[in-house]
Amino acid sequence: MQSPEAPDPLASLNPQQRDAATHGTGDSAGDTRPLLVIAGAGSGKTNTLAHRVATLIRHGAEPQRMMLLTFSRRAAQEMERRVGGVLQQALGLAGTQALPNLPWSGTFHGIGARLLREYANRIGLEDTFTIHDRGDAEDLMGMVRHEIGFSDAKKRFPLKGTCLGIYSRVLNTRDPLGLVLQSVYPWCAQWEDELKKLFGAYVEAKQQQNVLDYDDLLAFWADMMAEPTLAEEVGARFDHVLVDEYQDTNRLQSEILVAMKPTGQGVTVVGDDAQSIYSFRGATVRNILDFPHQFTQPARVVTLERNYRSTQPILDASNAVIAAARERHARTCSPTRPPASARSWCWCPTRRSRRAGWPTRCCASARRAPRSSRSPCCSAPATTARHSNWSWRAATSPS
Repeated sequence: MQSPEAPDPLASLNPQQRDAATHGTGDSAGDTRPLLVIAGAGSGKTNTLAHRVATLIRHGAEPQRMMLLTFSRRAAQEMERRVGGVLQQALGLAGTQALPNLPWSGTFHGIGARLLREYANRIGLEDTFTIHDRGDAEDLMGMVRHEIGFSDAKKRFPLKGTCLGIYSRVLNTRDPLGLVLQSVYPWCAQWEDELKKLFGAYVEAKQQQNVLDYDDLLAFWADMMAEPTLAEEVGARFDHVLVDEYQDTNRLQSEILVAMKPTGQGVTVVGDDAQSIYSFRGATVRNILDFPHQFTQPARVVTLERNYRSTQPILDASNAVIAAARERHARTCSPTRPPASARSWCWCPTRRSRRAGWPTRCCASARRAPRSSRSPCCSAPATTARHSNWSWRAATSPS
């Protein structure tokens, strides 16, 4: 705990960020509800999550009993760096002193691989399994496809990459093959029976070679958590499970989280339902929309509405678009940046873009360029720009 004279390590946070960072600590230590942080673009999401991790450690949480799941390894490394910076300031540590590390920080796939090796003998795996990347998995799928004769079919059978994409989507969404073909791969629907045979042979080939692909890392972890004894054992190893970019998780990842922590105690997820863009990879926005009611106790929802990146006109537009969603977590973002100074600008063609038919943005500053390089519109005085069929003037539009 920090001394009374130490500077407040949360001083840089706004009230909403502070609420998220301190949930379940200090005066609210008795609040065991899972926490959902709705954080729009530019709202300081990463900074808030880093301060939450640091706050938990400052209040006695053991770093080795914290699981931090991020979208990429780079994001995990950045999170560790930021957490270290916050702790260094809060604890008054010298730059040469070692900071607490987070041994269970990484991607879902990376953490899943570690757990599968630990529990391999209890779930029917060999702990010496190797992991195929996307390219290796495609090659194995292509080899199996050829061995069972589908590469010589009279009608062109789906290529190995397409076959692996179908297989991956079936695993990650938990949807039946027929539904996946109908909704995402309709041009492959005629091959449903053949694809079932191919996928069965692909699984057998992986078992014979003692390999797992990336999708298996999640599928086996989810299946392991479906066993109540193992789920309770793994969940008890971690007091806190924190997930970044939760809007881009799939059903397997949601099943893993709920099985590990059925009460939701110690769970924090951060995301923005308005930025769910990975449905083509099997992600579902339902995870973040349904999160408040997925555990045995309802979640607390904290919304970060102060935007540190955009100006009011941009936020007005984005708020209007988000408000039109049929289902969403309510939020209205407001700017912290002062309004940009107004300046005159217009859309007009340069000589090159006029020949190609491309409009080009310009403003009064463009008129300081040599006259030979100006467009006809910008050649006019700043206060009376000529209008052509392409030009559009907005004398008071912000930059």
